[in-house]
Amino acid sequence: MVTTASSKRTRQRPRFRLVLATGAAATALVTAGAVAPQAQAQPQDRPVARSQARAAAADDGKQVLTVAVSQSIDSLSPFLAQRLVSTSIHRLAYDYLTNYDVKDGHTVPGLATAWEPSPDKLTWTYTIRDDSKWSDGKQATAEDAAWTFNKMMTDENAATANGSFTSNFKKVTAPDPKTLVIELKKPQATMTALDVPIVPKHVWEKVDDFSKFNNDKQFPIVGNGPFIITDFRVDQYLKLKPNKDFWRGAPKFDELVFKYYKDGDAAVAALQKGEVSFVQGLTPAQADALKSAENIKVNDAPGRRFFALATNPGAQSKDGKKFGNGHKALLDPAVRKALFHATDRATIVDKVFQGHAVEGEGYIPPRFESYFWKPEASQKIAYDPARAAQLLDQAGYKKNADGKRLDKDGKPLGFRILCHATDPNDKAIGKYLQEWWGELGIGLKVECLDNVSDPWLAGDYDLAFDGWSVNPDPDFVLSIHTCAALPATPKDTGATDNFICDKQFDDLYAKQAVEYDAAKRADLVKQMQSRLYDTGYMNILAYPNAVEAYRTDHIKSITTMPEAAGNIYGQDGYWSWWSAEPAAAESASDSGSSAGVAIGIGAVVVLAAALGLFVAMRRRSTAEDRE
Repeated sequence: MVTTASSKRTRQRPRFRLVLATGAAATALVTAGAVAPQAQAQPQDRPVARSQARAAAADDGKQVLTVAVSQSIDSLSPFLAQRLVSTSIHRLAYDYLTNYDVKDGHTVPGLATAWEPSPDKLTWTYTIRDDSKWSDGKQATAEDAAWTFNKMMTDENAATANGSFTSNFKKVTAPDPKTLVIELKKPQATMTALDVPIVPKHVWEKVDDFSKFNNDKQFPIVGNGPFIITDFRVDQYLKLKPNKDFWRGAPKFDELVFKYYKDGDAAVAALQKGEVSFVQGLTPAQADALKSAENIKVNDAPGRRFFALATNPGAQSKDGKKFGNGHKALLDPAVRKALFHATDRATIVDKVFQGHAVEGEGYIPPRFESYFWKPEASQKIAYDPARAAQLLDQAGYKKNADGKRLDKDGKPLGFRILCHATDPNDKAIGKYLQEWWGELGIGLKVECLDNVSDPWLAGDYDLAFDGWSVNPDPDFVLSIHTCAALPATPKDTGATDNFICDKQFDDLYAKQAVEYDAAKRADLVKQMQSRLYDTGYMNILAYPNAVEAYRTDHIKSITTMPEAAGNIYGQDGYWSWWSAEPAAAESASDSGSSAGVAIGIGAVVVLAAALGLFVAMRRRSTAEDRE
């Protein structure tokens, strides 16, 4: 293992940020998310911080790694959960058939040690390892995997979170404990990237209603991952202990705790006092303050998320029924594109993210180079207020004598945008949009709510701040924009992100799903992004960096993903917390297949790459939550 030295689905958008502005926008912006005085690193505070750091790790002799998180857990059921914190925990508690390599994200063995398709690629045979045990002592077998997939295929509630992976499965069997056979209806490109936690059949076959079972009543929870969930309190904490029998080797900390903080400054203060070991989602101001703090290292690296504006394209269900009260003007592509022409992404990156992000373009972040797409110059919806005004004029949305745009009914044109009350990014960008769109004569009400899920599910919104973390295989984040992801009826909860249903997009999705040639599939994925861009339903504003920090007197070394310059929190795997080595350890030891990497106190080398919206019942998540 390499010790740390100077030198971020699915699926996490940095949440707490200081907003700075100059010029006309400065007076309109708030400084939400600024570091509180107690969070500043003052020399006189350092002896106390060191003392508390030692106490936090050694009160009962255990080495405890405490991670501050800014979101609550939606469900501990792998069949329901979609928030990043929840899916990250499931990666720790359950093994998947395959995993992603920590260096570059290529597929590596997980519960399956090998896999082989038939010549027509309609039958896939997986060899299940014989050295994986459930934490209650029973052997993990192919039957557990077959049962997991069959349950998802036969119970729509069990398919809530990850049903897109099994919708093309024809038959799944386990002819013996070490052999899993999956028969497909047609070829499927995600067969080495099935991001589905495998659960123990002997535990889960006792569950009656998968729509209501949250897996949070009996501890410890039986799993076969590197950690075992031992305790949970809603909006407080979740605790895990090492799985001593994990086939790759046991984690080195005695306990891993995810502790919930609604306020980012409180989390930073807890880090400085030694009450937590790690904090993610730092504001630029918080990161700058922590860079000079003793025993703290800051990681600022390209992440796997995008930050976007989503418009309501007219909420609808699969049965064709319309619902919600989204503004009808947004059904007009000219209006959507006018709004985006009046949105300055460069200013958002510079003033809100303060350079800790890359300007948004396509749907897939540049970190995933083979799938990254950007519009041609003639296609790009660039910041051009004059063009925005021209589009509105041509579409019949004229200004009145007071400079207000009028809709087709002669009423002042104005929209609502859903904003997360705890997210300074949303609030700050909302202020900018009010200014920019106001110059067009359009009003904007920024509705900042603790719970944006209810109005979103009901279709009662016009626009919203959106975001997802993207996995190495992009199938899932593409699937949430298909017609198949819509809710069955207005009363149901679908897998859709924001009710998009476009035949051309669907046709391309179907083609990429069956394309095994990597280059041809990547081209289809880029065509999908192009189509999504042209519809104007979404505007990707930025790819935020992962900005996070940890205490070096708690953690001696830890793995980022990718190794060269990547994130610690919210990885495509369990590498960070599994590899983390306590600072108190007398000597470093081998971490298995993934090595610790160097993370800088100041700036890290940032490659030419960069990094969910709300909770849809147990499946949906806030804009920074989704995997």
